[in-house]
Amino acid sequence: MSAQSEGEYAEALQNYYEAMRLEIDPYDRSYILYNIGLIHTSNGQHTKALEYYSQALVRNPSLPQALNNMAVICHYVRLFIFFQNGILSIEF
Repeated sequence: MSAQSEGEYAEALQNYYEAMRLEIDPYDRSYILYNIGLIHTSNGQHTKALEYYSQALVRNPSLPQALNNMAVICHYVRLFIFFQNGILSIEF
């Protein structure tokens, strides 16, 4: 987690992929998948993030932070589409 907190996302991803290779407990794997989702969210890779949050929830349905992050991404993407298509606008 140190690499992730320091913004070294590529290194953190490699560490998490290695942890996934070694970890067999589904509960612990759910948190690894969740953390991979966090990195993809931070990198703006929302589709990948959603995939990892979903995989985390399959292994641990009691992971509310994954559900919350999925909802935030869906809300953000929907707002982006609305602004892009001129459905919403902001006036200052």
